[in-house]
Amino acid sequence: MRTHHDLDVWKNAIQFVTLIYKSTESFPKSEIYGITNQIRRSAVSIPSNIAEGAARTSTKEFSHFLSITLGSLAELETQLIISKNLDYLNEIHFEKLLTDLVIIRKMTVGLKKSIDKNLNIPN
Repeated sequence: MRTHHDLDVWKNAIQFVTLIYKSTESFPKSEIYGITNQIRRSAVSIPSNIAEGAARTSTKEFSHFLSITLGSLAELETQLIISKNLDYLNEIHFEKLLTDLVIIRKMTVGLKKSIDKNLNIPN
C-alpha cells in the first residue's frame, strides 16, 4: 500500500519546510509572531495537506487536499515576496526559495491533474 511517504512531492515539501525554517531564523525577533510565524505555518501546511489527502479513503478528497496545498503555496509565495521587499531575505536566497516553491507547485499540479483525470474531473 502506497502512502504519502512514497510521493516525491511530499519528500520535496518536507525538505522545503526545513529550508524555510532555516531561512527565517535570521528574521527580526519582532516578527516571530508576525511574518515569520505566517511563513512557517504556510510552509508546514504544504506537506501536511499532501499527507492528509493521501491518507483519505477517497481520491476526490485527495484532490481537494491538493487544492488546499496549492493555496498554501500561493500564500507562501506572497509572504516570501513581502519578506524580500522588507529586506528580510536577500535576492539570492529569495530566488532559491522561489525556485523550490515553483517546483513543488508544478509537482502538485501534475499530481492533481493525474488524479482528476482518473476521476474524469475537467481541469
